[in-house]
Amino acid sequence: MTPVFPDEEIARTIPLDEIDVSKPDLYVREAAHPYFARLRKEAPVHYCRESAYGPYWSITKFSDIVAIDTNHKVFSSDVSNGSFVLDDATLNPINGGISLPNFLGMDPPKHDAHRLAVSPIVATENLNRMEPLIRQRTQKVLDELPIGETFNWVDRVSIELTTMMLATLFDFPFEDRRKLTRWSDVVTASPGTGVIDTWEQREQELRECEAYFKDLYAQRARIAPTGDLVSMLAHSPVMQELGSEEFLGTIVLLIVGGNDTTRSSMSGSALANHLFPAEFAKVKANPALINSLVPEIVRWQTPIAHMRRTAIEDIEFQGKKIRKGDKVAMWYLSGNRDEDVIDRPHDFIADRPRARHHLSFGFGIHRCLGNRLAELQIRVLWEEALKRFSQVEVVGEMVRVPSNLIHGFIDIPVRLHR
Repeated sequence: MTPVFPDEEIARTIPLDEIDVSKPDLYVREAAHPYFARLRKEAPVHYCRESAYGPYWSITKFSDIVAIDTNHKVFSSDVSNGSFVLDDATLNPINGGISLPNFLGMDPPKHDAHRLAVSPIVATENLNRMEPLIRQRTQKVLDELPIGETFNWVDRVSIELTTMMLATLFDFPFEDRRKLTRWSDVVTASPGTGVIDTWEQREQELRECEAYFKDLYAQRARIAPTGDLVSMLAHSPVMQELGSEEFLGTIVLLIVGGNDTTRSSMSGSALANHLFPAEFAKVKANPALINSLVPEIVRWQTPIAHMRRTAIEDIEFQGKKIRKGDKVAMWYLSGNRDEDVIDRPHDFIADRPRARHHLSFGFGIHRCLGNRLAELQIRVLWEEALKRFSQVEVVGEMVRVPSNLIHGFIDIPVRLHR
C-alpha cells in the first residue's frame, strides 16, 4: 500500500512546468515522492526552468537513469564541465565555495587512475580481514545502548559505527574520529542549513581538515606502505602530483563516500524496523534472509537522492532535446520507487526477489567504490541487533537532513525493546 506523503494534492495539481524537485524543503518533510510519481508518469525527462541552482533536467525513471549514468561520453561528471551535484556552489569558488576536485568529478582516463589508487582498501580479502573488528565494535555499541530509554539512533549507532570505520580506513587517530563526522557534514553543507553559518566558516573548517591530513600524509610517506587510505595516497605514483585543492577534494570524497551512504542507510534501517516489524521478524526466523534484507535497506532508504551530469554535446533523449551544457539530475530516490521496475516500491520487503536491482550505488564507471563495505557494516549491524532487540521503536519526531543530495537523518528518537 502506498503511504500518504505531504503535498499529495499539490503534486497532483501543480502545472508540470512549475515542479522543482531540487527544493531541500521537500526532503526535510519527506514530501518529494508525490512529485516524483507525477514526473515518472507524465514527464520522465523533465525540464525545470527556474530553481536555486538554475535550469536543469530531471531523470526519474529507473531505466533512463541507468542509460544516463552509463553514458559518460555524453553526460560528463568532470568539474571542468560543471559538477556532479546540482549545487555548484559547494564545489565552485566563484559561487562562494572552494574548489574540491576529485575522481568523482573526473572523466576517464584520469578518473580511472585515481580511483584505482584507493580501490585496494575495499578488496574482498581486506573486507574479510576487517569483519571481525567491525563485529566486535558493533557488539560493543549495541550492548551499551539503554533499553527502554529514548535516545538518538543516528548519533549513538549510525554515526558512531561509521565514524569508527572511517578512522580505521584512514588509520586516523581514534580519539579525534568525530572530526571526520564534522568534516563530512561540512563538505555537503551550504549556509543556512544549520551546519555552517557562512562560506568562510566552511572553508576554514575544510582547510583544517586539509592540514590534519597533510600531516598524516607526510608521516605515512616516510614509512613503508601500511594499507590504509592515507598510505595508499602517499605511495601511489599517480597521486604524487596532487595540488592542494585536489588533495583536499580527494580526502573529502573518501570521507563522505565512506560515511554518508552507510550512515543514512543504518539510520533508515531503524525507521524500517519500526514501520515494518514483520519483515525483520522474517529475518530473525530465517537468518539467511539477511542477504536480501541489506540491499533492501539500501534501496528503500536511498542515501544519495541524486547525482548530476552535464551534457557535453547536444543529444535527443526520450524525445527531449538536451543541449550541450545542460544540467541533468539523475534522481536515484525516484528510480528506486519506479513501479514499472520494482514491485510495491514503497514497501519494505525483507525477502524481495532481486533485491540488489536498485540504483542507490549508481551505475557505470562511477558506481560506489565502497558498496561492499557499506553492505558489510549494515549486515553485521542487523545480525547483531536481531539477536538483542525485538523492536526498534521510533518514539518522537524525526529530523531529516535539509539536503537534496544526502537523503538521511539528524535525529531519530527511538526506544529499544529487548
